[in-house]
Amino acid sequence: MRLPLYQVDAFTSKLFSGNPAAVCPLECWLPDSVLQHIAAENNLAETAFFVKEPEGYRLRWFTPTVEVDLCGHATLAAAFVLLECLGLPADQVTFQSRSGPLTVHRQAYLYTLDFPSRPGSPVPVTDALSAALGAAPEAAYQARDLLCVFPSEAAVAALSPDMKALAALPHFAVIATAPGRHCDFVSRFFAPAQGIDEDPVTGSAHCTLTPYWAARLSKPTLSARQISARGGDLLVEHAGDRVKISGRCVLYLEGFASVAI
Repeated sequence: MRLPLYQVDAFTSKLFSGNPAAVCPLECWLPDSVLQHIAAENNLAETAFFVKEPEGYRLRWFTPTVEVDLCGHATLAAAFVLLECLGLPADQVTFQSRSGPLTVHRQAYLYTLDFPSRPGSPVPVTDALSAALGAAPEAAYQARDLLCVFPSEAAVAALSPDMKALAALPHFAVIATAPGRHCDFVSRFFAPAQGIDEDPVTGSAHCTLTPYWAARLSKPTLSARQISARGGDLLVEHAGDRVKISGRCVLYLEGFASVAI
């Protein structure tokens, strides 16, 4: 079986930056084990699969090791493939997902995700967390991910976590964040327990980052940068129980995967 396969750099306007995602349009769902093998073979942070259904498009995301409930950059990439590569005659697409309906709107070259807001609740900063990160955050907030707040962009950039120790903590992933020097806030995202030591640019993390920084800075619309090695830029907006996450995409490759079912 030959399956169409695209690789898209999301949250960037330049190749070889942002967050690469694989996108695989399907005519029907394959066994979960096959989807997981494809994601492992792609060896990217996320592979997105979508199928046309009566209510629209059903979207799922897989890391190399697990299926996840929400992924921003691969949703952005899936919308880009539908609207730009496959020529869907629209400027908006709504995906059905494990996190409910997710709408992506295109305006010129900018793609905007409409995601659920996931504000965190304050939790103690433990010695184990500080040791795993290699530095003690000023505060921590638990949502799906653990949000760790640091005093400066330099402090976040200097983090060199012990990934084995970080993976042993009872958190899906850990976000490190601080005020930005040239944007409102910066972040890094670590998910070694999910097979991703550090994700280049993480849309879903901004479901927790956005309500935190919108409240702290008293402004609903903010500029953000994820300061991974590849780096990526986002424009975010806190809109009640939703978060708008905007960025650009660049197509890297288009081809086929040969899969035996």
